[in-house]
Amino acid sequence: SFSELCNLFDSAPCIKQRRENMKLYTLMENTTCRPDFDAEHGLSLYIETDRHRLLFDIGQSGTFADNAEKLGVDLAAVDCAVLSHGHYDHGGGLKRFLEINDHAPVYLNRNAFGEYYHGPDRYIGLDPQLKKSGRLILTPDKFEIDDELSLCTCNEKTRPYPTDSAGLEEKTGDGFIPDIFLHEQYLTIRDGDRRIVLSGCSHKGILNIVEWLQPDVLIGGFHFKDKELSSGRNADLDLAAQILGGYPTEYYTCHCTGLPQYDYLKLIMGGKLHYLSAGQTIEI
Repeated sequence: SFSELCNLFDSAPCIKQRRENMKLYTLMENTTCRPDFDAEHGLSLYIETDRHRLLFDIGQSGTFADNAEKLGVDLAAVDCAVLSHGHYDHGGGLKRFLEINDHAPVYLNRNAFGEYYHGPDRYIGLDPQLKKSGRLILTPDKFEIDDELSLCTCNEKTRPYPTDSAGLEEKTGDGFIPDIFLHEQYLTIRDGDRRIVLSGCSHKGILNIVEWLQPDVLIGGFHFKDKELSSGRNADLDLAAQILGGYPTEYYTCHCTGLPQYDYLKLIMGGKLHYLSAGQTIEI
């Protein structure tokens, strides 16, 4: 279970066998395994690759930066930042990051500053004032940062597995419409012959994303938190575990997957599935 995970994580054989050329630090997540770390509904990951010091998502507030300091992560040295989509829990800390770091470009999709809501009175989008920053790069549906990093939305692809908006909406001139998440993008890191994909919330469906991109490693939320376990079972999670487990992909999940849902999937997927919690540092 998740409650046991924090004690077992560092001793898990699968972690010790990993290559040491890429490190991932969980700066912010809904949970923490360290008493000196803060947690919030949000996500922020720091990754050191062969060529980059990369920040992926920036949490709900500036607290991610406090956690970074405790992990010895120098945010001023980050050379590239990516926002997965235009929701507050992934980009709310952007202002503080821009204050700490004076040079790193921030890549976010061109649709990221849409008016996104959860119900008509709850705005969950980004601070529109941030559009004035000269550091933001609004990306098209496909964008190559360099030979190591690339971004895509997969907006042009059909969704073989059905999805819904989970009550999330976009405000338009005619009112509110279900969000189809055109603003969500995925980061691919090319590490030798491996492809590592990061997805903030997988709003377009984790099954679709894995089918589209078929990565060696996938890191991110699955957005299963609303999948209720009736009498300890859930047919959707059974199907997801079966499909995800059929790929030669290793998964590190977090944030919007949900802890009961993670525990359920873990029983089926075993060593292919891991959880990231604030304060954890792993090698991939």
